[in-house]
Parts: sequence; C-alpha cells; structure tokens
Amino acid sequence: MKLSLNWITLRVRDLEASLNFHHRILGLPIDRRFESRGKQIVYVRHGGTAQDQAYTGNRPALKPECGASVGFEVESLDEAIDHLKNQGIPVARRPITPNPRLRFFYVLDPDGFEVQIA
Repeated sequence: MKLSLNWITLRVRDLEASLNFHHRILGLPIDRRFESRGKQIVYVRHGGTAQDQAYTGNRPALKPECGASVGFEVESLDEAIDHLKNQGIPVARRPITPNPRLRFFYVLDPDGFEVQIA
C-alpha cells in the first residue's frame, strides 16, 4: 500500500493570525477559502497535493501539549532560522541533529502548536 498525505486540519482561535503565520511568514499559498456550517475554512497548499486546512473555533481541538505538530522541509536551515527571526518568530527549540542526515528546529504557530523545520 502506498500512502500520500491528503490534508492536516488545524482548528485555530484566530484564523487571520494563523493565515499570517502559515501564508505570509511560512509562504504556503492559499488554495481556497470558504464558509461551511458557520465556520470559515481555508486550505493552504504545500508539496504538490498535500494541504493544511484551518478553520475557526473558540479554541484548538487539541491542546499544544498533546503532541500534535506539523513539519516542513527547507533547503537551508540557517536561512529559515534567519527568515523566521526577521519576522519576529523565535525558535522554540534550538536546532537538533539526531543523525548526520537530519537537522531540525521548532517554532510555535499562533495557537502554540509546534512547527518543525527540517
């Protein structure tokens, strides 16, 4: 069986703050935006067909400490750190190198969910 990521859903407190982070700062393009059952829903696209779906709510469905995170791969970790720092996004967990082929760090999105940059 071959699997590929279809989507990730994040229930967010402030849709515009979340879009500012995921679209403007991380650079994920907005695919579509609409309303369903009284909630604003936005799809941002990354890596071909995979999508993140964000929608409004009073609070996140999961608390950040429950272990949910989203990960992205970049060409240069150092450039990503500089870009995020220039946007006022602090590194939540410093770069980690668990093996010679992998190096990553974490930042937090507006709802406190970990975003891994590798």
